[in-house]
Amino acid sequence: MTPDDITRRRLLRVTGGTVALGAVGGSVAANAARSAVGRTEGTVQEQDERYTEVYDETIDSVVLVNVFGDGDDDEMPGGLGSGFVVDGYVVTNDHVAGNAAEVELQFRDEQWRSASVAGSDVHSDLAVLEVDDVPDAADGLSFTETEPTVGQEVLALGNPLGLDASISQGLVSGVDRSLPSPTGFSIPAAIQTDAPVNPGNSGGPLVTLAGDVLGVVFAGAGQTIGFAISAALANRVVPALADDGEYQHAYLGVNVLPVGPLVAEANDLEEPRGVLIVDVVSDSPADDVLESVDDVESVDGDPVPVGGDVIIAIGDQEIPNQDRLSSTLALETSPGETVEVEVVRDGERQTVELTLEPRPDVDVP
Repeated sequence: MTPDDITRRRLLRVTGGTVALGAVGGSVAANAARSAVGRTEGTVQEQDERYTEVYDETIDSVVLVNVFGDGDDDEMPGGLGSGFVVDGYVVTNDHVAGNAAEVELQFRDEQWRSASVAGSDVHSDLAVLEVDDVPDAADGLSFTETEPTVGQEVLALGNPLGLDASISQGLVSGVDRSLPSPTGFSIPAAIQTDAPVNPGNSGGPLVTLAGDVLGVVFAGAGQTIGFAISAALANRVVPALADDGEYQHAYLGVNVLPVGPLVAEANDLEEPRGVLIVDVVSDSPADDVLESVDDVESVDGDPVPVGGDVIIAIGDQEIPNQDRLSSTLALETSPGETVEVEVVRDGERQTVELTLEPRPDVDVP
């Protein structure tokens, strides 16, 4: 055997060993990849099964709301929406059934029931319907006590475009939103979601994967963005509507603007934070207690209001913006309650007290 033969044999042994190691490594990688795919498929299957479970657990308590009349013409249909059973009542939107002369409800099992409006509140866009005989299968849903979190997975149940017993999936896209209202007051503490909702979803529940109601769907803002009236607000309003037929919202009596950098500079504020009072309503709780803007100055060529109080806290709740002011009044206070309002006035912090009142009646078009 020549030295060349020995070299070739050694080379073959080394090469063979290397190839063998490569084959083993490839096998391990392939098995790991298959395992990862299996885990992913399993996770997706488990997730899909959970959607089905939540749907089966909740859908019998979701109803189609068929509205006739608006008090002026009882024969004209008012439209379709959704609702859901809570404590033997049906919760829906005020804009779905608040002015209805007659309401018919269709349950999942195709049973129909007549309902009447026990109470409605245009300020929160919530209404409660009274039903004499709720089907046994509709054992009711519960509002969650947990605050929504951005990124949380949610399911919207209802009757989009009149298609009954539908479900759509999405995330909580935002919290503490303010929704427009025909009253002139905004609806505070709303939840933003990317779960697809359409006309007909209004009044239905937005639920967690535990099957608890996170909010009452408010459809109509668009096809790619939806909202829901928060469980926190509904937990306050719904029991009052069921018991008393109405709900009294706390009223402060001010109009405000957000404090941006220009407003902060013109008013000698340390930072752009809080809300500037531009107007105090006469004979309101804030009258003779809080001060409004008294002048306008030019800052970098822009007119900027100056001289009013800047609200930075109510009680122990900081007020960084308008949305927080609205949600604090709605969720943390009540008419008749005396609250401490921390303001910046003439560059100095001070605290004043005032007693909140019920919101005055408003004419809704």
